[in-house]
Amino acid sequence: MQELLDLLPLRDDLRGKSAYGAPQIDVPVQLNTNENTHPVPQDVQDAVVKYAAAAAATMNRYPDREFVELREALALYLGHDLTKEQIWAANGSNEVLQQIMQAFGGPGRKVLSFAPTYSMYPILASGTNNEYIAAPRAEDFSLSPEHAAEQVRLHQPHIVLLCSPNNPTGTALGLDVVEAVYEATESSNSIVVVDEAYAEFALAGTESALNMLQGRPRLIVTRTMSKAFAMAGVRLGYLAAATEVTAALRLVRLPYHLSVMTQATALAALRHSGSLLANVEDIKRQRDRIVTGLSSLGFTPAVSDSNFVFFGGVEDNKQLFESLLAKGVLIRDVGIEGFMRVTAGTEAETTRFLEALAEIVG
Repeated sequence: MQELLDLLPLRDDLRGKSAYGAPQIDVPVQLNTNENTHPVPQDVQDAVVKYAAAAAATMNRYPDREFVELREALALYLGHDLTKEQIWAANGSNEVLQQIMQAFGGPGRKVLSFAPTYSMYPILASGTNNEYIAAPRAEDFSLSPEHAAEQVRLHQPHIVLLCSPNNPTGTALGLDVVEAVYEATESSNSIVVVDEAYAEFALAGTESALNMLQGRPRLIVTRTMSKAFAMAGVRLGYLAAATEVTAALRLVRLPYHLSVMTQATALAALRHSGSLLANVEDIKRQRDRIVTGLSSLGFTPAVSDSNFVFFGGVEDNKQLFESLLAKGVLIRDVGIEGFMRVTAGTEAETTRFLEALAEIVG
């Protein structure tokens, strides 16, 4: 494949790079991509069919390019006195982030985040002609307000990405980190993005950056319906920000970028959020079971505000990955030696993971 690419007039900055991809292996227990593995409740399935049927009658026309009804529903779900004018959505939070980089980044501009973090950030930055800077975290992968602000002042980025809860480590940032970063960007007039893809799974007492939006026009909070809403296959991500931000994103969005089916399915899910979010509580219980189980087996799990657990104490990443795979359990090697990540699945999936791990360790 690389030889074929070399024959094409590919951009120089893309040569030698790899596309994003997690292993897709058909095994009984797939706990490697942080999906919500709980089945979609029947009432939600029925609502999706009903809404999709109504949308099918209008497929000969372009969808509402302003997706007003969906933005109203998302604002209502988020609360915090948000209005539809402060909401934007796209095909997954990845496209939301891409649009942010298109609007506020570009050639000669810099995007900064703190590694290890979501592996799509550098790919999105590269694809939008931004220089990507991976600032370091502490040895325990934490991020202090002082260090974060220092890195921002040092590099003067145009966009800062703060993943909270962080992927792959799973721990949420304190709002003091967000505040310190925002204040450090005052002189550079930079955009600060808090990626809250896993916010619904947060531990009690963990605050959302949505609480900070008032009076901070350069702050953006992104969310997704892929995780808590079990809508990974729908591809719907969204953000809350000042109205000036959503106006800027209209300059780079593709025409009619959200299909009638995407809008209809997302609306059905939002109007049955109670059924979907009931599964969140079970996922949190399974996550906590994993933390307890890993600790009892001699591993060192990180504090998790997400639907997955990042754990250390792994002697051989490849060996553990393959040993679990042989037992029908797929987890994620995130490329950090001595650490791996596992998604909290259903009770049965979680039990099988812990049993398989105990068999391997024993």
